Amino acid sequence: MVKRRVGVLALQGDVPEHLRAVEQAGAEAVPVRRRAALDEVDALIIPGGESTTIGKLLERYDLMEPIRERARAGMPILGTCTGLILLAREIEGSDQPRLGLLDVTVRRNAYGRQLDSFETDLNVPALGSEPVRAVFIRAPIVTRTGREVEVLAEVDGHPILVRQGGLIGAAFHPEMAGEDRVHRLLLQHVAER
Repeated sequence: MVKRRVGVLALQGDVPEHLRAVEQAGAEAVPVRRRAALDEVDALIIPGGESTTIGKLLERYDLMEPIRERARAGMPILGTCTGLILLAREIEGSDQPRLGLLDVTVRRNAYGRQLDSFETDLNVPALGSEPVRAVFIRAPIVTRTGREVEVLAEVDGHPILVRQGGLIGAAFHPEMAGEDRVHRLLLQHVAER
């Protein structure tokens, strides 16, 4: 069996935690900082961090359009927290750089400041019967979903885990809780290609 290669965008943010989660899920984890590394992976994770900073770095390192091209060609992408913001088509009150691939609108920092961070267990039937532990740190929420977007989990009536084809957006950090089922879902999309 061929071991899949999953890239973790390594420009800023919680990269080591995602690298560990990818390995735990059974794939080879590859830090992605340049296009050459992007071209060698089967899927990509855009980690949490600071969305404006990562968006600008995507432009500076000329990765924005190559990621869009790979996504249009079917490469699965998981965006967690900041990654969800960068995947979103629209960001409320912001014109910051973004990939715009996922047909959702998000609101940044919807749960408040760093002090308002929290952990909770989520019911995510698509990931099994056991609850998924989720860490929310200055997390966004999804305020609008397009017709092709499937809501996999909600908190207080707001979508916080969504999927559109091979694109997965999570408002939370599964990797911070040692949770790898969201990463395994990404690998399922790779296997289906």
